[in-house]
Amino acid sequence: MTFTEKLAVATANHHSLLCVGLDPDVARFPAEFKDKPDAIFLFCKAIIDATASYACAFKPQIAYFAALSAEDQLQAICDYLKQNYPDIPMVLDAKRGDIGSTAEQYAREAFERYDADAVTLNPYMGFDSVEPYLEWKDRGAIILCRTSNPGGSDLQFLTIDGVPLYQHVARMVSEKWNLHGQCGLVVGATFPHELEQVRKIVGDMPLLVPGIGAQGGDIEATVMAGRSSSGAGMMINSSRAILYAKPEANESFAEAASRVALQTRDAINQFR
Repeated sequence: MTFTEKLAVATANHHSLLCVGLDPDVARFPAEFKDKPDAIFLFCKAIIDATASYACAFKPQIAYFAALSAEDQLQAICDYLKQNYPDIPMVLDAKRGDIGSTAEQYAREAFERYDADAVTLNPYMGFDSVEPYLEWKDRGAIILCRTSNPGGSDLQFLTIDGVPLYQHVARMVSEKWNLHGQCGLVVGATFPHELEQVRKIVGDMPLLVPGIGAQGGDIEATVMAGRSSSGAGMMINSSRAILYAKPEANESFAEAASRVALQTRDAINQFR
């Protein structure tokens, strides 16, 4: 099963467009994880178990693991997902982008070491920096297009023949790079107008949409702008708002995460 097929099945089975981001910040962990050598794995495992019923995808952010030399715990999390939730796609958020021979190694890291279903990529160095990932025909390549951060406008809004660069990227990926129907784009929820423009360009191509929750993107505007013709086609990511949800009375951190994930999934579904 290809990445896009797996995503479509998970979206339908879980009735969800919610992608749960795994950004483990040990400074925000509950006290029960203090001084545990495998705290990152245990925290992420608890979040996965608490939210899997409501997710169409999980997205571990590699920097949160690598900064603490915890790549072994990332690998353990990826293995756990594959063994226990094989129907849910795992997107490795790495934002790689390098020359062909180096890209080949990064592709092996994503798809062999971590067994990711898809990986996020930076298109700045052009097609040959992305091509090695496309050789893995069953895996996804999700290209940065219109990112959710304010500084994204520094380059992404530069115009070429009167057309913003992010739209050139969207058209280039959908018309030239999507060789095996495996590409997607990253488009932030904080820019619903641009999200709508990208959807018009790329048809039903999957979009990874960060920016709701802690970043403040509007759920209704995001869904209305970015949904595909079938009312799907998006992985709307929420990380911190779910991972560090404030427990209510007698709730554990995992129960709080589960509650917020369910609320977020259902809020998204109102507008599909």
